[in-house]
Amino acid sequence: MARSGSPIVHFYRLIDEARLPQRADRSAAGTLPVRAYRYCEAVTSASSFGWWIFPPTDLQFIWDGYDIVWKCTGWDDWLPLMPAAQFPDFASRFDQAAPPGLGGCSPPFLSALPEPGTLQIWTGLLTRTAKDWSLLVREPANLPLPGGYTMYEGIIESDRWFGPLFTNLRFTRSHTPIRLRPDFPLAQVQPLPRVAYADATLGATATTAELESLEAGDWEAYRATIADPNDDRDRSFGNYAVAARKRSRAGCPLENATG
Repeated sequence: MARSGSPIVHFYRLIDEARLPQRADRSAAGTLPVRAYRYCEAVTSASSFGWWIFPPTDLQFIWDGYDIVWKCTGWDDWLPLMPAAQFPDFASRFDQAAPPGLGGCSPPFLSALPEPGTLQIWTGLLTRTAKDWSLLVREPANLPLPGGYTMYEGIIESDRWFGPLFTNLRFTRSHTPIRLRPDFPLAQVQPLPRVAYADATLGATATTAELESLEAGDWEAYRATIADPNDDRDRSFGNYAVAARKRSRAGCPLENATG
């Protein structure tokens, strides 16, 4: 694949304990059924689209329906989140490294949001993307979450906003400890060209509302996709996956993608 010299996405790690971003795995960390991994290119492509982001340390939370308490695994005491907390020992390290005028500006590690049971967590990373590229931040694709929370999705225009990579959680279980492990993906970030979610793009749609309105070309395409392969008794499994992988290997030039 042709590329320019600049990366599409640049991650900056500020918290040393944080695991570096990792390319998301086609097998969803080995959790996909073997048949899906071998033959369902749609699932494996979605699973591997982007990078996994991890919690910077082992964390536990309890939400009592109103307040949130937290601790790093191994601590004896729970701490109330009122309303924010710094990563342990990070604020002083940030002040030592930051240039004059930025002392005291270290990002909060955890923040209790106004909505009940919602939490913002900083991944320990900053991000920057190439011109006209953004980042979709979402829960890991096709990887079951540990339970007790869901994640809000968001699109960050990180080509113009250089700041902490946060994600927002909503607890779905109260009065029970919820753990975030540093070796289990917390989020998946995916690069999006801004044109992909522009109003002009999303408005460029067409709808055929009735079966009888399908045209001859539509029926021929359906025949080639569905009927003809089923009439071939000697066809191999995963023809779509093979074709999609060949198309992927052919590549898509990115010379102009970074502006």
